[in-house]
Amino acid sequence: MISVTLPNTITTIGDGAFDGCLNLTSIILPDSITSIGWSTFSDCRSLHSITIPHSVTSIGDHAFSKCENLTSITLSNTITTIGDGAFWGCQNLTSITLPNSLTTISKRMFYQCSSLTTITIPSSVTSIEEWAFAKCENLTAITLPPSPFCLFHRRRSLFWLCVFVLHHPSQHPYLHRQKSLP
Repeated sequence: MISVTLPNTITTIGDGAFDGCLNLTSIILPDSITSIGWSTFSDCRSLHSITIPHSVTSIGDHAFSKCENLTSITLSNTITTIGDGAFWGCQNLTSITLPNSLTTISKRMFYQCSSLTTITIPSSVTSIEEWAFAKCENLTAITLPPSPFCLFHRRRSLFWLCVFVLHHPSQHPYLHRQKSLP
């Protein structure tokens, strides 16, 4: 399977629907889709880009994990939930714009996204969970909203193995003092 166009009668893409489709290079999602399930596109190693329609409100855990050649993903501002490890191991993803409707950056959301260089945290985000950006070795710029202050999960390293420049550091003194959180 190389290319897929889903019909507009589908509202949900079920768990693991395209998991392991190694040759899938493109997929067109209809505006009828409201949710993308768990591991839906996991291990689709030939997928280079995808546009999520405005009708989607949730993306499941590991939905795009190990999509090693995914360089571009367009997220709509209607997405309120992105599951744990959704982009885990997307090694060629260089940047992503998070939707203004997102409130939580979940566990390991960008774990091992080694080509990710910049990220802007929208002001809607109130929580960043453990290991969210761990092993993003090329992450060099993080822009945090000036307020409200994001609530960080401090038990595990959010930015483990990252070297970055923090924007708005005076409003986030804890992050300003350390390049990596414990």
